[in-house]
Amino acid sequence: MSEVMYVTKETLEKMKEELHRMKTVDRPGAARAIAEAREKGDLRENAEYDAAKEAQGILEAKMALLETHIASARIVSADEVDTSKASILTKVTITNVATKKTVTYQLVGEKEADLKAGKISISSPIGKGLLGKVVGEIAEVQAPTGVIKFKVEDISI
Repeated sequence: MSEVMYVTKETLEKMKEELHRMKTVDRPGAARAIAEAREKGDLRENAEYDAAKEAQGILEAKMALLETHIASARIVSADEVDTSKASILTKVTITNVATKKTVTYQLVGEKEADLKAGKISISSPIGKGLLGKVVGEIAEVQAPTGVIKFKVEDISI
């Protein structure tokens, strides 16, 4: 079994909706495409049939992965988050010790990560480095360019 994936209730609902759409709309569509290609003659020389079968295989693999993610999902909600230390769903304001640049990131699960929205995954290098840190503590993050030090300035919801 895969490791636990922390998500909000909204993200879990989106995942379930996507799986439902795949099963009720995409899967029958793939079956229709295979049936149409099969009607066009010799299957040994039918590229359309091969492509339809491959597309069906990819869809089934995506569905299996999504089912695994849903099964391993754990819902976290903002009202049960401890803001005394950096943890999932907290907003952490950090300052790069070397450049003095300050940024705020919300620590989220992998499915919700969106750097443009200021949401980073707890499994990313910075996310891992910040987990468990308290205000005033220095987080050392291993990056491709070497170790980067961040000072935790604030933790909130």
